[in-house]
Amino acid sequence: MSGQLAGRRIVVGVSGSIAAYKAVQLVRRLLEAHAVVDVVMTPAATHFVGPLTFASLTHRPVVTDVLELDAEQQIAHVELAEAADAVVIAPATANLLAELAAGLVHDAVTAVACASRAPVIVAPAMDAGMWTHAATQRNVATLAEDGYLIVEPEIGALASGLTGVGRLADPARIAEAVERLFARAGDLEGLRVVVTAGGTREPIDPVRFIGNRSSGKMGVAIAETARDRGAAVTLIAGTMSVTPPRGVDLHEATTASAMREAVLRAASGADILVMAAAVADFAPAHAASHKIKRDGSPLSVELVPNPDIVAEVGEMPDDNRPFLIGFAAESRDLEPNATGKLRDKGLDLIVGNVVGGPFDAIGSDENKVTVFGVEGALTDWPMLPKRQVAERLWDLIVDRYRTARRHRRPRASTRGRR
Repeated sequence: MSGQLAGRRIVVGVSGSIAAYKAVQLVRRLLEAHAVVDVVMTPAATHFVGPLTFASLTHRPVVTDVLELDAEQQIAHVELAEAADAVVIAPATANLLAELAAGLVHDAVTAVACASRAPVIVAPAMDAGMWTHAATQRNVATLAEDGYLIVEPEIGALASGLTGVGRLADPARIAEAVERLFARAGDLEGLRVVVTAGGTREPIDPVRFIGNRSSGKMGVAIAETARDRGAAVTLIAGTMSVTPPRGVDLHEATTASAMREAVLRAASGADILVMAAAVADFAPAHAASHKIKRDGSPLSVELVPNPDIVAEVGEMPDDNRPFLIGFAAESRDLEPNATGKLRDKGLDLIVGNVVGGPFDAIGSDENKVTVFGVEGALTDWPMLPKRQVAERLWDLIVDRYRTARRHRRPRASTRGRR
């Protein structure tokens, strides 16, 4: 970890889950990053890990009672809530999620979370059936809408003996989420970002279509990262195999024509547009109204070009066009194809990746990309998890966007946002 947490006061809330022992690892990681760590525990949590364990690590008193007083005879949870730079609740049980979503205060952990105005990160842990229960998902959605940052649980062995989603996220991943709050927090604050993700399906008949293998994972990672860095994010989603992120304005657009309509509607008010969706280049000239029956004879489908959405945005007047990032998935000749697309379509940046072969990222959780500007290749990144690619990409976009804006007249439509 970098030095972003040095001197930061982090309150770690621990609730009554068997995963409470992992909170010890989390606290140790935060201390190693030179954060000042205070621990608050629910009464149930103390059955799994003793307060003395945390006190021995932090050399600070552990708060376990909502009515507890500190050394200055102040209410301890209020002092912690006011002093915290961030609050991290790990693990968070289903019951605690419900209490937070409803604004209920039953213990020191919920009291700190409710009283603090610092960012609150919640890392749930529970059995798979509890995590996927509709009520739990409603509570998580409510918390996300209220501004809580959710580090979702992982798939793995659970205390019940079953395997499924519900395992507390790795402490390293939780600590990284805390670090991101301070490393890049707010560099997109006040900006409206539009991201497209996934593929499109162009209908042949009511049950068949022309499509592609795009999962939407890269676009979702880009949207999530922009959200976490303070942007107001609109996600225009095609067909995806990944769940859309919470806390974004979601619009579904599963055909090229629907994608075009949604993008053109959103682009004129956007500061930055990232076209990560794999929009089909061609569509059937005519879609049959009924399922085409197989009769043994060959079937011919006439294909016509779909509208070139990114080119249309690139042709918008400079004072109304968003900073525009495109994607180029190529099976060969990546650099000439990507740079040609950047030039011909009026892009500010283009993200290129090779499909097929050892670096095929379609459907994968990792990606290897090269980002091109008008001066050529700008990056030399290895294969990375798509969230890390998104973080690095936004670092680059923010820098280039600010440079571009210094040389461009501000748009009146951006004033007073958010």
